[in-house]
Amino acid sequence: MDSSRIIIKNMVCPRCIATVRDIFMKCGVVPVDVRLGVVSLSSPLTEERQGLIRRRLEDAGFEMLDDSRMKCVEQIRVGVIEYVRSLETQEKVRLSDYLQDKCHREYSALSKLFTEVRGMTVERFCILQKVELAKELLFYGELTVSEIADRLHYSSTAHLSSQFKDVTGMSPSQFRKMRDGRLTSIDQI
Repeated sequence: MDSSRIIIKNMVCPRCIATVRDIFMKCGVVPVDVRLGVVSLSSPLTEERQGLIRRRLEDAGFEMLDDSRMKCVEQIRVGVIEYVRSLETQEKVRLSDYLQDKCHREYSALSKLFTEVRGMTVERFCILQKVELAKELLFYGELTVSEIADRLHYSSTAHLSSQFKDVTGMSPSQFRKMRDGRLTSIDQI
């Protein structure tokens, strides 16, 4: 059985997975598996079907990646998002080890490529993702700042507050008090 992996940019949540799966199905292609950033097929697409799927993905805000460097950067980006949003993973493994396993390359090479293409380090991107998750948790108001710091594996509330202020220009408490606290779409970070 010939398998094909297609890397899709801008997949960030379960709804994205459902949307991408639906696009493939409506184009007459049944994916073997659909995960954040990756669609696995049992056989390669014809050029015609690939073009149709590419257009429909773009209409929905996604992008089918062809360039191997861009595919790798997208795997890193999705890996960081998965890592930040998985408390269990963070408890078990360091981000660098997680990305090495996910991308099958040395972390130093991944880090260099990501910085070159995205203009920021993997670590900075991870901080931005953690702050965005902290903003979501603050926005919903169910956890204290201290509980959020614990949940996101910060060494202290002060550490979270420092990074939060560096990214947003305000403290977590100030953000919570705002009536129109703005959340950023994960694919826009």
